[in-house]
Amino acid sequence: MPTITEDCIDGFQQYYSRPPERPKKKSLKQMVYDSTDNSYFGRTIESWAKIGIFYVAFYGVLGALVAICMWAFFQTLDPRIPKWTLDESIIGTNPGLGFRPLPPMDNVESTLIWYKGTQHENYKHWTDSLDDFLAVYKVPGLTPGRGQNIYNCDYNQPPPKGQVCDVDIKSWTPCTKENNYSYHKSAPCIFLKLNKIYGWIPEYYNDSRDLPESMPLSLKTYIGEVEKTQPHKLNTIWVSCEGENPADQENIGAVNYLPVRGFPGYFYPYQNSEGYLSPLVAVHFQRPRRGIIINVECKAWARNIIHDRKERIGSVHYELLID
Repeated sequence: MPTITEDCIDGFQQYYSRPPERPKKKSLKQMVYDSTDNSYFGRTIESWAKIGIFYVAFYGVLGALVAICMWAFFQTLDPRIPKWTLDESIIGTNPGLGFRPLPPMDNVESTLIWYKGTQHENYKHWTDSLDDFLAVYKVPGLTPGRGQNIYNCDYNQPPPKGQVCDVDIKSWTPCTKENNYSYHKSAPCIFLKLNKIYGWIPEYYNDSRDLPESMPLSLKTYIGEVEKTQPHKLNTIWVSCEGENPADQENIGAVNYLPVRGFPGYFYPYQNSEGYLSPLVAVHFQRPRRGIIINVECKAWARNIIHDRKERIGSVHYELLID
């Protein structure tokens, strides 16, 4: 039986014994291929095969599950009909109004149309912007599917199923490219467009005896004249452009709307038909006062279009400044 002294000596020797020697560092060549155990990068060929088969199977099953989920998701979607429409959608049922031309991209938040009518290079941006915007209306091939399905619509002649209404660009005179959209005459043309909402059906103001008090008098008079002379054209989303403030109303001058003062009802409802283009209204400011900013507010008028100046619902705001 070992004595206490012997136990202490054994413990001392074990505590201060030399640690096992670590293997020598492998060279780069040995790391790539070690001939002692026939391994590549620390694994044998059999080990690499097992781990390779595992990851191929793992990611293959994972990819198949993702593909099945995406396939099932797309089965619930229609390429032309939105899943959520009107009140169920984020867009809602109140279409917005847009205008063209827009200011340069480096000033995207601005709504000011400012130029000198006597300098071509000064107003060139605005006319070039309109050229680009209107190109799809002039060249059918620029819109996918637009061509043989174009139909010459009228108020008593809506488009058949599968066809879309033509937009008559010849009726925009003098708001044409050949006339520089009248910018060189300090009488610019602004094009208005109603935003598309799938399935939205306008409720028209088609009775001159039942018009809202807030509607401009000039528009009320216009609707009354249409009712007497062309009652079949009353199913129109009417448009008005006025100065926002009393001073703006004095400076804005005469305004003309081409081809008619609104968006014809036969363009609606929007069904996302192939080749469809939204109708446009060219607003021609004939004699705006020069050298002063004019705040302009344009509104679209239908019974189911709500106007909110703060939220810019159913209307659009921009400024004119012609030096």
